[in-house]
Amino acid sequence: MLTLEQPRITDTNLSPRVDSMLRAVEKQFARRRTVAVMPAYNAARTLARTVADIPENVVDEIILVDDCSSDNTWEVAEKLGLTVIRHERNGGYGANQKTCYQHALDRGAEVVVMIHPDYQYDSRVVGAAVEFLKLGICDVVLGSRIRTRREALQGGMPAYKYVCNRILTTIENVALGQNLGDFHSGFRAYSREVLLKIPFQRNSNDFVFDSQFLAQAVHFGFRIGDVPVPVRYFDEASSINFRRSVTYGCATLKVLADYYLHRSGVRKSRLFQSAE
Repeated sequence: MLTLEQPRITDTNLSPRVDSMLRAVEKQFARRRTVAVMPAYNAARTLARTVADIPENVVDEIILVDDCSSDNTWEVAEKLGLTVIRHERNGGYGANQKTCYQHALDRGAEVVVMIHPDYQYDSRVVGAAVEFLKLGICDVVLGSRIRTRREALQGGMPAYKYVCNRILTTIENVALGQNLGDFHSGFRAYSREVLLKIPFQRNSNDFVFDSQFLAQAVHFGFRIGDVPVPVRYFDEASSINFRRSVTYGCATLKVLADYYLHRSGVRKSRLFQSAE
């Protein structure tokens, strides 16, 4: 009986093609300059630990913006070899991020990771967030602090913060058509395209900057995803008090109202008009 042998794909046939593809991917990734930014205020005691946990060869540069700290944050940052920018006056959390992102863009960043320098968020997961952006899976990646209630509370998250976070995140998911675990994370990664498209300089200089940014990301059609990130709550970790948390929550609800009014054409907002 005559049998036909199935053609075999040899290593000789595969190698040049695979090698060429791998080189192309490496070149593409090499062009994706990655910059970590740290909006800092009185972070001298925790900064070194935060930086030490960032995996090697994941970021090309770390930019720290010191928002007129009363401690020696900027001196510690310079000793660690970070790029340091100092605000002469305290501008607020949102103002700090504006400086972070603008300097990252000016320095050619293709991927920007924002992480608080207070050692609350585990910076070992920076690489995972960056990969989602480099592979084109997401345009925005958030670090989700909440996988289970038990884990969040055992990590030290105050009970009232957990409850408020769950309520606000649920409302935002419904209002913005998303399925995210934590809308209020201080660990975020953005592609360059996101930062160029979103008019973040028009946003608040206060904490609601983050809520505005995510509503803008949805409005402009960017893909948002999240990755789990362990967190630590301790005395040196930054945290807003109950009164400011309530103010932030109300401001976030106003952002959602502005989003709907703009989309429906009832009242236009500059927050949702292209920066280009």
